[in-house]
Amino acid sequence: MEKLVPITRLGKFFSGDDFNLEVEMGKEWLEGDMNFTVILYRVDKYKTKTDDVYGETVKDGVKFLPPVELKGLVKIAPSVESKLGNSKLAQEEPGNITFSVYQKYLDDLDIDIQYGDYLGYYESEKRVRYYNVSNDGRVVSDNKHTYGGYKPFYRTIVATYVSENDFNGLW
Repeated sequence: MEKLVPITRLGKFFSGDDFNLEVEMGKEWLEGDMNFTVILYRVDKYKTKTDDVYGETVKDGVKFLPPVELKGLVKIAPSVESKLGNSKLAQEEPGNITFSVYQKYLDDLDIDIQYGDYLGYYESEKRVRYYNVSNDGRVVSDNKHTYGGYKPFYRTIVATYVSENDFNGLW
């Protein structure tokens, strides 16, 4: 087990060592036992080409960093039925994906997940569904993402479905 950087004492009954132990046990369960894997396609913000007027990405201008496999907890929302424009034609769209990951895991890999990045999730051995990050989970000051409202320990990323016409992976 790697040596963790001690944190300040949280209180009489919950120390920095206790915090580190809780995070390590959670990571072991999540990354080992649960074994959910997503592929992160990070947008290279320095090489992506944008127009001079609005700063929007030009056609085929998005450039990516090498893909990275990440372990975390995956939840996929139920599908949503929507109407096509003003017509009465219904279209079934896959629900959003919620990906929860320990911050320490991202720090150890020196990886960050940002708005606009893409996630790929294997629904089966042959089918990958792609999602665009719409909430990068940076706000972690709530009680859900902290121990006792003190120190954040994980992030919850929400991504919306994108069709194969918009993004279909890099390989």
